[in-house]
Amino acid sequence: MEHAPILAEPDADQINPFEEMARRFDKAAGLLGIDPGLQKVLREPEKELKVSIPVVMDDGRIEVFIGYRVHHNVARGPAKGGIRFDPGVTLDEVRALASWMTWKCAVMNIPFGGGKGGVVCDPRKLSRGELERVTRRYTSEIMDMIGPDRDVPAPDVGSGPQTMAWIMDTYSMHQRRTVTSIVTGKPVEIGGSRGRVEATGRGVMIAAREAGKVHGLPLEGSRVVVQGFGNVGSISAKMLHQQGAKVVAVSDVYGAVANPAGLDVPALLAFLAKERTVKGFPGATPVDPSALLTLDCDYLVPAALENQITVENAGAVKAKIVVEGANGPTTHHADEILEKRGIVVVPDILANGGGVTVSYFEWVQDRMGFFWRESEVNERLEDIMVESFREVAEMASSRKVSYRIAAYMVAIQRVARDMETRGLYA
Repeated sequence: MEHAPILAEPDADQINPFEEMARRFDKAAGLLGIDPGLQKVLREPEKELKVSIPVVMDDGRIEVFIGYRVHHNVARGPAKGGIRFDPGVTLDEVRALASWMTWKCAVMNIPFGGGKGGVVCDPRKLSRGELERVTRRYTSEIMDMIGPDRDVPAPDVGSGPQTMAWIMDTYSMHQRRTVTSIVTGKPVEIGGSRGRVEATGRGVMIAAREAGKVHGLPLEGSRVVVQGFGNVGSISAKMLHQQGAKVVAVSDVYGAVANPAGLDVPALLAFLAKERTVKGFPGATPVDPSALLTLDCDYLVPAALENQITVENAGAVKAKIVVEGANGPTTHHADEILEKRGIVVVPDILANGGGVTVSYFEWVQDRMGFFWRESEVNERLEDIMVESFREVAEMASSRKVSYRIAAYMVAIQRVARDMETRGLYA
């Protein structure tokens, strides 16, 4: 008697994120019946750049950092994607993130393609001056790839509004004029959009709310676990709490805390602002961070890094709905396990699309020189997130596929249509 093969994956830090993306792409493209030649074009990044970044450190030493910028597809508009400062950055990770940006922008139906960048460094170990010098030199090295009509960077893990301000200033100095639309996620004072900082977390809340409506699980009174308490995770927790959900556990890179009765989220956010970590929060008990994803809850929000839900823990996930605040937190094998167990996954390219949507709003406002009230930004984001969720849910229902594959199908369909209409330049 033959036994079914046992699913096996490499360790999470060895899983290739680009291959993970490609498996989902291949499945969705196959279901759509996309021309095989066009599939090959859509699957591969269009342009990749690796740069060396020599920097004089505060003690006079010269260090050389490695940086990347990748364009996956620009058929629908300029490349759009963040810049990640992290010691674990690899070219395959940046390729995957750029690809996800292509599909994310298409799911949101905004006129951007996919791009991404990264620098191999630990920003927590760099002084402000060192981080500025790394950022400015990296910007100068990728200058030929970026531009308001070519590639518009944004913040990601390890970067933020100040990083974007340095990039804008460096690019502007080279252009001999101020170019605010070169990046998004800037401080409001220099052309940033109101509502941008909260946009990704707000989008996660909207995605969770809409999924709850479909699956009979209202946010009010629900139990939520959030892995990763950076910008996305903390704001997601704040907004889910405001909707009446009980945030029962959270984690960051230093530790995890839980309270089955519900954490005092405003107090936790105040503690985080002071201590820079959730570890030690007096209104909770410490828990093992590795067990966070398998705690009993209604909604699980993985908002950290890729490859967090794997074959090793997917069978123990107790959430009813997983809402992916991070990019690529669930491996394709884990997807299969969750689907068989009836756990709903709202995928990254839909759930965390609020950030790129408001980045698009920022780019538009910069180009117009006219800026909207925060209420207008939030209303426009609400409309796009709700409509995008509806389109994905309809595709999932009509084609009998998961939300993830449905989101890829919606996105691939749009990009493929645009590329077929434009034709292949030879």
